[in-house]
Amino acid sequence: MVIWATERLLEGMVGLASLLRLAPFAIAGIFSGLEAENVAVGVVAAHADAADIALGTVFGGGIFVACVALGLGAVLFPLRVDLPRGVVLVLAASPLVAGLALIGDRTSRIAGAVLLVAFALALGYLVNASRTHLFLAAGEALEGAEKSRQWWVPALLTLVGIGVIALGAELVTFGAERMISIYSVPAALVGMIVTPAAIELEEVIRQAIPAKEGRPDISAGNLVGTVLYFVLFNLGLIAVVAPVRVSSLTRSLDWPFLVAATWLAAVFLWRGGVSRLQGGVLLLLYAAYVAAHLWLR
Repeated sequence: MVIWATERLLEGMVGLASLLRLAPFAIAGIFSGLEAENVAVGVVAAHADAADIALGTVFGGGIFVACVALGLGAVLFPLRVDLPRGVVLVLAASPLVAGLALIGDRTSRIAGAVLLVAFALALGYLVNASRTHLFLAAGEALEGAEKSRQWWVPALLTLVGIGVIALGAELVTFGAERMISIYSVPAALVGMIVTPAAIELEEVIRQAIPAKEGRPDISAGNLVGTVLYFVLFNLGLIAVVAPVRVSSLTRSLDWPFLVAATWLAAVFLWRGGVSRLQGGVLLLLYAAYVAAHLWLR
C-alpha cells in the first residue's frame, strides 16, 4: 500500500512542481517532509507527559530518517544528486538549533518559539535556493511534468498519495505494536527506538522509490524536509504547546547521535550523494545508537 501510494505521490509532486513553478525538490521538502502522524504522536505524548515518546518523535525519528531511511534507501538505490550548498548547511545546522530546547530541566516555550521561527526561515530558504538550481538535466526534469496537464490531476495524486501513505503507516504501526507486545520488547526502548521506527518505516520507501524512478532530487527533498520538520517544527511545537522534561540521556546520547547522523548525511550530500557503501555506514551508525540504548538502559 505504501509503495503504491509513494509512486502516486511522486507523480503528483512532479506535476505540482510544474504547476507552481517550483523545483520538485522544494515540493518534496514541503509536502513529503510533513509527517502528520509524527506530529500527532509527539504532541499527544507531550500532553500526557510521556517525555521519552514525545522527544522520541524528534530525536529518535530524526536519527532513523538520517540513518535508516537514507542509508537503506541508498543501499537499495544509490542516491546521486547535486544540492545547493546552502541547503546542505541548513540541514547540518538544524540539530544544533534544536539543542536550544534541551537547556534546562524542561523544554521552554521561548526556545520552542525560536525553533518554529527557525523552521519557517529554513523552509523559505529551501524554496528560494531551489528556484534557480539545476538538480537534474533539463530533459529529465521535464519528463514527469509533461504527463499531467490538468491542474487537478497532480493535486489529487498528491492528496491520495499522502492519505494512503498515512493509512499504510497506521497499519505498519499497528503491526509493530503487536510485535512489541508479543515479543515483550523492553518498555524503556519504546520512546526513542521502537516508536519512531514504527512510525517512520515508510520513510525507507519514500527515499528509495523516487531514486529508483530517476528522481533523486525528490528523495533528497524528502530527507531534508523531514529532518527540518522533525527537529525544528515538531520540537518547537512540543515545547510551545506542552513543555516536557528533558532527561540527561537525551542530552548525552540522543542529541549527540542526531547531530552525528545529520552531519554525516550532510557530508555525503555535500559530495554529491550517498553510495551503497556510505548507506551501509549510516546503517552501522544506527546500529551503534540502538546498542548504546540497550547498554545504557
